[in-house]
Amino acid sequence: MTPETTAPSALVLFSGGQDSATCLAWALDRFERVETIGFSYGQRHAVEMTVRDPVRQGLAALNPRWAERLGADHVLPLDVLGRVSLSSLTADLPDTRRPDGLPATFVPGRNIVFLTFAAIVAFQRGLKHVVTGVCETDYSGYPDCRDDTVKALQVALNLGMEARLVLDTPLMWLDKAATWAMAEGLGGTALVNLLVAETHSCYQGNREIRHDWGFGCGACDACRLRAGGWQRYRS
Repeated sequence: MTPETTAPSALVLFSGGQDSATCLAWALDRFERVETIGFSYGQRHAVEMTVRDPVRQGLAALNPRWAERLGADHVLPLDVLGRVSLSSLTADLPDTRRPDGLPATFVPGRNIVFLTFAAIVAFQRGLKHVVTGVCETDYSGYPDCRDDTVKALQVALNLGMEARLVLDTPLMWLDKAATWAMAEGLGGTALVNLLVAETHSCYQGNREIRHDWGFGCGACDACRLRAGGWQRYRS
């Protein structure tokens, strides 16, 4: 007997970064029951795991309705992913391009693995939607962030688990400026300020340098995308 999924419910892949926090706000605005899931996979920027709880608490404090809807948080250890992948995100390697042209921070199969485990958790807990902040509009070029990848995986997961889960990608066709604007539309200036002050996206794990757009080294792909989007959003 399989668990029955309920339509107004979601599990959000929540790393503690800007994109996933915006997706969490998006889900809280739409679904009656929202849970979160994070993954510890040996990432160099493991500091992102420490900001997850303050961001969750901050979102709940912004809106009483969001506070009522925000449910359990799940953290899964997937350090095996870091052990089998060769990436500057999981090892002390230079941030140069790979021979195949992909960024050195690309962790092969990362989003496929994350979405698979998230789908298992959602299936077991009766959550209908799985929400992820992947995007192919303004991104580092990771192939597992593309719309085709997510759609193919949704088909495979539902076939393999005899389920009717929906993989939602609310940021898929937005650039980073539009993502900032979405956050403002969802929670006003208060949410934008929370994203700046509490979330973490920097691949180097830098929480010492504070910019107008938040903390980070300012040089990695994640920082450059976030900063560029902020500048366009504020212009």
